[in-house]
Amino acid sequence: MTDTVQQLIDKQQLLELSLEYCRAIDRRDFVRLRSLYHDDAIDDHGGMFRGTADEYVAWVPKMLATFEATVHSLTNTLYVVDGDHAQGELYTTAYHRTPAPEGREIVIGGRYLDRYERRRGTWKYAHRSLAMDWCRTNPTDAEAYRELAASAPAGRADHEDPSYFALSFFRRGAKVKS
Repeated sequence: MTDTVQQLIDKQQLLELSLEYCRAIDRRDFVRLRSLYHDDAIDDHGGMFRGTADEYVAWVPKMLATFEATVHSLTNTLYVVDGDHAQGELYTTAYHRTPAPEGREIVIGGRYLDRYERRRGTWKYAHRSLAMDWCRTNPTDAEAYRELAASAPAGRADHEDPSYFALSFFRRGAKVKS
């Protein structure tokens, strides 16, 4: 295999790792989330959290409990691969909604600054950090959500999310097949 083809394969695997992270966070699939990190990995979300992968996965449910919905999206993704080591700068928009009646929508724009390692043939996070570039917050538009609920099933953060019923390959704790 040529170096160019291997680089493309590696970058695709890193992108899929990053997308798996977003899905695991938003569906609160903490078993899957933990599997994305090497055992000695560090996650650094600034003043919110800094610690080991195990500590991060223990912290995340408490932090997410204050939100009824989250949507983590990636836009620009830039990966640099050097053998079994890689780095990535990934632009993210993270939406968070608190429950009614005082519902708020918090949208954060930032970047994940990641270091990855391939061990035993598998790419995982070795170190993940977050840089926040912007943030906005506004009240939830309850009427808009009532109208939306009448036209489509509501997304959920748990095992009752419509994706688990509509997509047989999307199981909790399991890697999404590519």
